[in-house]
Amino acid sequence: MLYQPREEGQGLVEYALILVLVAVVVIIILALLGPVIGNVFSNIVSAL
Repeated sequence: MLYQPREEGQGLVEYALILVLVAVVVIIILALLGPVIGNVFSNIVSAL
């Protein structure tokens, strides 16, 4: 009998790692740009 590695869960793990990576990048971008975006909206509201 030939040995066949179990790869059923490998795809799920890869997708999970990609999702975690994307989430971390989005959180970092929002943390860096959050105050800038808040200032833009504040300027828009105060100009109205």
